[in-house]
Amino acid sequence: MNQGKVITAAISRVTNGSIQTREDLLAVEEPLEIRLGFGPADHRVQKSILITMRTPGNDFELVAGFLYNENIIQKPDDIQNLQHCKDAGRHSNSENIVRVELSPEIKVNLKQMERHFYTTSSCGVCGKASIDAVQVANCPALPTDAPTVPIPVIHNLIVQLQKKQTAFRHTGGLHAAALFDCDGNLQIIREDVGRHNALDKLIGTAVYKKMIPLSDGIVLVSGRASFELVQKTLRAGAPMMVAVGAPSSLAVDLAQTFGLTLIGFLRDARFNIYAGKERIEC
Repeated sequence: MNQGKVITAAISRVTNGSIQTREDLLAVEEPLEIRLGFGPADHRVQKSILITMRTPGNDFELVAGFLYNENIIQKPDDIQNLQHCKDAGRHSNSENIVRVELSPEIKVNLKQMERHFYTTSSCGVCGKASIDAVQVANCPALPTDAPTVPIPVIHNLIVQLQKKQTAFRHTGGLHAAALFDCDGNLQIIREDVGRHNALDKLIGTAVYKKMIPLSDGIVLVSGRASFELVQKTLRAGAPMMVAVGAPSSLAVDLAQTFGLTLIGFLRDARFNIYAGKERIEC
């Protein structure tokens, strides 16, 4: 099971008016630049398309998930080569730059996915150059005959997540995205300082494993359900998304429009169903 990267740091802890020096664990946050190569074999174009703050680890899955969610690739074979940069420069960490070479037949419309070259680790939508670019593109149709999920299975998702999210228990600084089947069996879990990065890592892993679309999948996120996380879940073809926190109004609208079951506030033996309650079995 892949977990988020952590480091030790010396801190001063104040308890009941006294100060003690001790070591603590911190979630690692570093920039990742994605450099994209595309176009015909005799006329390749190279472009830096994104810098995001992320927790190192599962970088290739993060990149594959990002490219899939942006509708640039559809399958693993669309990526010809993917590697950490060898020519990052003397003062740069080559592990923080990933170079992707797409197959020559893949057409890339960079204007359609316009982003500023910098986006924060906590939000991907805010990096969009235009709200018009925020849309659900080429999403698999959600299954109408997916099995219903009993309420106890939903409650048990958070129990399994907490058992596996060891880095979060030590740092409190990492988000998690997990994939379960309709029986509540854990399939994939990924962690990152960024909510959308954690889900990109999960979906990228599913792309590599040729699990897309996630027709009988339940996506669980450790934070709130934002519009973009719902959008990514729809793009992956999962019929159900569960969040520990609250959904936004736009996330609920999107789920209702596309027939996604959306659950929020999964905690303390309770949860709220915001869309698609027909998939929940009492």
